[in-house]
Formats: sequence, C-alpha cells, structure tokens
Amino acid sequence: MQKIISQIAEELSVAIPQVMAAVGILDEGATVPFISRYRKEKTGGLDDAQLRNLEERLGYLRELEDRRETVLNSIREQGKLTEALERDIVTAETKTRLEDLYLPYRPKRRTKAQIAREAGIEPLAEKLLSDPTLDPLVEASGYLNKEAGFTDDKLVLDGARQILMERFAENAELLGALRDYLWDQGVLKSQLVKGKEQDAAKFKDYFEYAEPIRQVPSHQALALFRGRNEGLLNLELVVDEEISGTTPCEITIARKVGVEDQGRAADAWLKECVRWAWRVKIFSHLDLELKMRLREAAEEEAIKVFGHNLNDLLLAAPAGNLPILGLDPGLRTGVKVAVVDATGKVLDTDTIYPHAPKNRWDASIASLATLAKCHGVRLVAIGNGTASRETDRLVADMIKRHPELKLQKVMVSEAGASVYSASELASAELPDLDVTLRGAVSIARRLQDPLAELVKIEPKAIGVGQYQHDVNQTRLARQLDNVVEDCVNSVGVDINTASPALLGQVSGLNKTLAENIVRYRDEHGAFKDRRLLLKVPRLGDKSFEQAAGFLRINAGDNPLDASAVHPEAYPVVERILLKAGRRIQDVIGDKAFLGTLKPEQFTDEKFGVPTVTDIISELEKPGRDPRGEFKTASFQEGIEKVADLKPDMVLEGVVTNVTNFGAFIDIGVHQDGLVHISAMSEKFIKDPREVVKAGDLVKVKVMEVDVVRKRIGLSMRLSDQSNTDNRNKSPNKSAGKASSKSEQRPTRQQTRNAPPSGGAMAAALGDALKKRR
Repeated sequence: MQKIISQIAEELSVAIPQVMAAVGILDEGATVPFISRYRKEKTGGLDDAQLRNLEERLGYLRELEDRRETVLNSIREQGKLTEALERDIVTAETKTRLEDLYLPYRPKRRTKAQIAREAGIEPLAEKLLSDPTLDPLVEASGYLNKEAGFTDDKLVLDGARQILMERFAENAELLGALRDYLWDQGVLKSQLVKGKEQDAAKFKDYFEYAEPIRQVPSHQALALFRGRNEGLLNLELVVDEEISGTTPCEITIARKVGVEDQGRAADAWLKECVRWAWRVKIFSHLDLELKMRLREAAEEEAIKVFGHNLNDLLLAAPAGNLPILGLDPGLRTGVKVAVVDATGKVLDTDTIYPHAPKNRWDASIASLATLAKCHGVRLVAIGNGTASRETDRLVADMIKRHPELKLQKVMVSEAGASVYSASELASAELPDLDVTLRGAVSIARRLQDPLAELVKIEPKAIGVGQYQHDVNQTRLARQLDNVVEDCVNSVGVDINTASPALLGQVSGLNKTLAENIVRYRDEHGAFKDRRLLLKVPRLGDKSFEQAAGFLRINAGDNPLDASAVHPEAYPVVERILLKAGRRIQDVIGDKAFLGTLKPEQFTDEKFGVPTVTDIISELEKPGRDPRGEFKTASFQEGIEKVADLKPDMVLEGVVTNVTNFGAFIDIGVHQDGLVHISAMSEKFIKDPREVVKAGDLVKVKVMEVDVVRKRIGLSMRLSDQSNTDNRNKSPNKSAGKASSKSEQRPTRQQTRNAPPSGGAMAAALGDALKKRR
C-alpha cells in the first residue's frame, strides 16, 4: 500500500501524507464531494479533480497489485519463479508489462509447441538454435515419434519451429520493444469494403485514409472502428517496409534471439522460424492489442468530452422559481401544454392544434393566453424538436397580441424528454398525467432548474456525447455518475422541494434513502432542522455526516441550515458570534464585518484555516448558487429549416455539444451546424473548450450548406468569407467541408509523418530494445 501511495503522490505532484489521508477517508466510505469540501485539513486541500484522479489511480493500482500476487503465486506453484523473474514482476508498472512477463507461464490450451515438447522435440530446437552449423534434416531424423504423429523429418522440423516461434513470441523484453516501436511508427489505413459504396456514404471521409496510429484523433478512431464493425471499412496497421525480403521487425527479433544468416546449414531454417514468429504470432497479437489501445484511448477521450458537456449542461443557469408554461411541439398530434408553479408542481395541462391539418391558430393562442394569465406565467419554454419553429411563431404571435402578459419565450433542448416521459420515475411523479403530457412538464421544469430535472434522465439520453454508444458502457456510466454527483453537490439541494432523483445524487445518499426522506417529508411536513434527518428510517450518522452539508433548509429554525456550512462546524460560527457579540441574523450577509475577521483566530484541533475561511465566505452569501446568469437566445425569424440558410448569414445560436474537433450550434433549423476548431477563434487553440462550453450563446456566420446531407458549416470568426464557389454547385460536392455530429473530422494531412526508411526503422527498433534492457 505504501508503494501505491508513493506512486500516486508522485503522479499527482502532491505530498505522501495528503494521499494517505485521502485514501483513508475514501476507504471509510466518504465521497469525493464531501472530502473536497469538508476535509481540507486532512487532505491538505486536494480539490475534487485531484481526488477523482486519485480515486481512479487507486483502483487501477490496487487491481495491478492483486494481479501481481496472482501471477507470482501461479509461477511459484509451477516451480519456475526465479529471483530475476520475481524482481521483474515486482517492478512491473503496468498491467501490460505484467502480462508480458506472465505469458510464458500462463496456463493455456495445448498448443502445437506443447504437443511437440511432449513428443520430445524441444532438444532439437535447442540444438539448431545454439549451433546453426548442424543440418536440420539430418538432426530431425533422430527425433521421429510415430505415436505422437511426428512420422517424418518435415513434421519433426515443423514441431521444432513451433517451439521456437512460441519462445520468441513470449519474450517479454522483445514484445515490449516491438509494441513501443509499432505504436510509434505504425500507420493505420482504412479502405472501403468493395461494393459497399452506398451503405458507407456516411464514412466517405475514410474510404482512403492513412494516419500514424498514435496520432489518430479520438473521434476519427471511433468512426473508423464503427465503420469496421458495420462491415463497411477495412482497417489495416501498416508497420514497415521490407529490406531484401525481411522487415525491420524480423531483423530485430533475429538479433534478439541470436539468429544470423551466415550461410550455415540451419541459418535459412532459423530465419524462417523468425519470419513465422513475427507474421503468425507476434504481429497478429500486437496488431489486435494496438488497435485495442487506440480504441480504449479514444473511448477515454470521448467519455471525458461527454463528461465536460454534461457538466456544462447540468450547471446551466436556471430561470429560477417562476411559473413556467412548457410546450412540447408537434404537428398532427398537436402541441402538448403544461403549466408548472414556482416549485415545479403541475398546475394545468392542455393539447392545442395550431398546425396542419387542424390549423386552429387563433384558438390555440387564446388557450395559451388564458393559461398564462390564470397562473401568472412570464416564461414560455418551447421544446426544440419537430415543429419547434412553427410553435415558436405561434408564441411570438401570442406575445404580440397580448403585450399585457409580458411574456418571454425560450427555446429549450428537449433531449431525453421522451425517455423521461415513459420512465418509471415519471409514472411515480406524474401518475395521473398522460405520457404525452409529461414531456411538456419536463421541458418547463428544465428551464426552471436544469439540474433538478436532468438528473431524472439517464445521462446518455441527454445527447451531449460523442459516439456514446460505441464506448465502454461501464466506464461511461461511472464517469457520468461522477459528473452528476459533483454538479449536484456543488449547487446544493433544497431538502423540502427536491425530488427523490435529485436527493439520490447527494453525497452519502442513495435511491432508498432519498425515497425515505421524501416519504418522511410527506408524512411529517417540511424539515425545519437538519438534525431531523436522523429520524429518517435507515439514515444513520455516517450518511448524515456525508449529506448534511449539501442539503439546504430555507426558512428553517437555524439560518445556517440554508448554507453550505456543515452542522459539525456550527461551533465555529458560534465562536465568531460570541467574539462579535452579534446574532447570526445580523452577521449573515454583512460582507464588511466578515471581511475583518481573521480565520486563524477561530481554528481548533478539528477545523483549520481552510475550513474557517470557507465558513466566513459562506456567511457572506449563504447557499449561493455557483451557476451563471440566466440568458436566452433569439433565433432569426424566417430561418426555420436547412434550406432557408444562405452563406454569409450571421445568426445567434446555442452551443449544444463540444467535441475535440469543434462545437455544434443550434441555430433553429432542427439540425445543428458545426464550427470547426479552426474557425472558432482568430488565435490558435488546442481545445474548443478554451472558447465555448455547452449552453453558451454565440453568434456564427454560415459558411456552407449541404441541404441533401443536412450539413451546415459555421464560423465564429464573423470576418471569414464563405466558400462562394460552392454556392451554385451540387451540395454533395462540398459535403466534405461541413458535417453532422457523428462523422465530421478535421481537415488534415492524412499522413503527416510518413514512415521512415527500413534502415531507420531497424535502428529505431534496436534503440527501443536497448531502452527496455
């Protein structure tokens, strides 16, 4: 464990005592938000990002240690554990290195090499390798074994070859060097599967593609693997060129195992053993492994991008505690309407039919105006799906006809609303409401408080990811759960209004405890004191410790219960009040007075300067919301579909998704446009998140429009000139310049780093092997 702690401390560039403290608290069951906020003294101020990394590395390194022990025990039981091997295993720093060392000793099915060994042919392989002057055919005759199936010299030599091939392929040092070399020098190529041109149209950018494997961007890698899995693309790892019929990798293997062609009797046979070992065993193994390595790295990056976008979306500015009129647009089936009060409670519902075929425009406006007036509505939330722009026009007409209502309309992403509507949670929350109307309720509530509503929906259904269905679902779920947990706890939760879904994301709580809290609240009325939580069934001291600081009670018995000050730290506040001779009501919000306090005057053995500083800051503005100011975007009138767009138009839009290659912008035409990273700023940027995040309002210029493929190319550099040469061309001819979310890739030279010459590659392999030694 000390070794693990030391390694994590070095990786995170923090002190060993900090890591020891964090590991100890994590092992006690504490959550990252709790440790980050309320255990700063113990961890030396590790923040949530450091703690998340620490938690992840701790899990990996513990798994590595468990596997290391298993490997050592297995080899020890075989009686083959030497001091040198044990030393190598003990010092292995990765799972890959550990498995390379274990490869020769791992229990396996009977291989051809094993069969040959059992037939007594291994001494022949040893003799020919150690003395190439021997004639293979002459020597083989002495190892015939008819009972085992080795009935002639050729079969005996085949058996000897299998033994040497397996030995070469299980050499850990050699495998490591070849792996490093292939990752550094290999080129990944893709080609269209013959006859699949039509089916593979969306992968057009990858019909003839080549890129050094270590440089393939994550979104391109996932697109390539999807194309391969769908049987539309062939993927090939090209590693080197031949030198006089031999590849540099074969030359390296030969040097490592002592094979050299000097024209001796066994040299040609040994050279063939090397060739077979490389082409049949080693390359096929490493080819699969490196493609998996690329895929895992791409998945990790995609999961990270998804997490960033989800974080930004969950922390979008709330409209606040206002009555909201929510509209779930539709054409033939009508527009579903729901009114919620300031707490999100459903007050009224309706279905109107302003669009074809019924065209009840005036009647629909009258119905909406009546609902708005009756319930004091000021904000109208319009879902951005089918018929959203038509419904937006309807609301605009209503606002024009009824200025006395002082209404404001807002377009809201309805991603995941249908998933929520049909969920078990929606049935429990809105049992008397038709499933078609639940979507309108969700749209209204997510404008009111995005975080409180979106936690009810499986993150993958929110639609802010990049190839989310292609990545490891367990890792994705774990990452998204962490994001949700961090967001919920950074904002805090009103215990008297929160849904079970929101409460369940609070540090220390789970689904059962959240449901018990709501049930207790329904039976006994609103909580007036945080300590009452201890009366909730199954909520013990540990859960209370973890959760209390993130739960808010407004208008309760103790004003501190509405703040992020943890109940365990209330004595600190009491010391401040005693010294000041003032009441808590007089101190809260008095920034001038609080600014005069010196944190070190109020510390004790448990609470140091970091915690006291946080307490004083919280007293300045208790329960403050870290989310930004609520703003709305205005889509341009008359621009409602892709065909309405023209190059050089400047429009306002909302960032819906940020990827590594750019950002997707909703400009109100039911198809997001792409701002490529190269068009996001006048200066060079490495990451689109340097400029925008999901939910931002931006102005963009239309650069290109492909109506047929529904692809829109945008620029945030409003001085850019559109590609006017393409305006009168067929849309397909400019399709490569603009793209959908799933398939766009940056324009780049596909083979930026061409493979070096064969001689240079052989030298590079030799260097890699020396480094590993």
